[in-house]
Amino acid sequence: MSAAEQDDRAESIRLIRDSAAAVAPPGGDLKRIRDLRFQDPGFDAGIFRQMGEMGWIGLRVPEALGGAALGLGEMCALAEELGRALVPEPLIAAALSAQILAAAGGNGVLPKLLAGEALVLTAWQERPDTLEVPGTPDAARRFLPMAAGAAAFLVPVREGGRLALYEIPAAACAPTIERTQDGGNLGSIVPQLAAGTKLADDIGAALAAALDEAALVTAAYLLGGMERAFGMTLDYLRTRQQFGRIIGTFQALQHRAANLKMQIALTRASIGAAAATLDAGATGDARRAAVSRAKARAAEGSLLVQRECIQLHGGIGYTDQYDVGLYLRKAMVMANQYGSATLHRRRFMATSPEVEE
Repeated sequence: MSAAEQDDRAESIRLIRDSAAAVAPPGGDLKRIRDLRFQDPGFDAGIFRQMGEMGWIGLRVPEALGGAALGLGEMCALAEELGRALVPEPLIAAALSAQILAAAGGNGVLPKLLAGEALVLTAWQERPDTLEVPGTPDAARRFLPMAAGAAAFLVPVREGGRLALYEIPAAACAPTIERTQDGGNLGSIVPQLAAGTKLADDIGAALAAALDEAALVTAAYLLGGMERAFGMTLDYLRTRQQFGRIIGTFQALQHRAANLKMQIALTRASIGAAAATLDAGATGDARRAAVSRAKARAAEGSLLVQRECIQLHGGIGYTDQYDVGLYLRKAMVMANQYGSATLHRRRFMATSPEVEE
């Protein structure tokens, strides 16, 4: 990439970060987030529509199908900013569905999804902690984020050794809803294929690629939460006094804070490297290894950083009224989405050329 192209890319990423301020103003309060917790559908339909109007849902969709055709660098930058503000609108899941519908030729509800007028979720997961898609026709599909607000589901089904794609209205599936630790919800459905429309005969490769991207973008969202919680913790350490001294002057706490800063820096480096690798066109094991290194680092690092931030705040950090605890709850929900740290470490070991047999 030439110097001019690098400058253009940096400017594109900066503009994406700036655009996030419309939904996630830097340093903004979390009142909106608190008001949406434990309510149906768990997010603001107006904000979701605004995300569509700004082109975020179709950020990775080809321009010919109504998308922006931008890279993973831009998508990760956007997710990071949303993670700082704990934005609950299911952009990652919606973007996954947009990519699948694009791979199916733009059929079905893609225009409504890109406009933010309808939340469409891809119902691919049949068991916990996996990126495999069995496509069992009558098996329950689980762990659908913010399913209480879904208008339709995309269901991959194994037919003749390939993954066909069906679109099923939410009304035909009656999703079972469970509350999550952060105040959102997850849904389960049993596919009613008779009520659905077949959109494509084989989306297996596209779905695998989209799931990898969703894992990486989730890592970026977790990174944003890590950085915001750490910033709040540093502010607390600089102002809280104990025994007549600012507690941030205590060497033991400085060492703990330095370790958290290192965890965040390592996570940022892994995500940046993975986004660059995918945007450069990596395929196969190289692609999977890059994603898994970043997601394993973010999933493990986010929980470590968030727990330490709670402890460094002392007793106040454990109260629900204090905002830093919201970041831990969000990390607990999202760390395992699109694969846990354990799953991605195993996959990295199996796919990375850096690992000697």
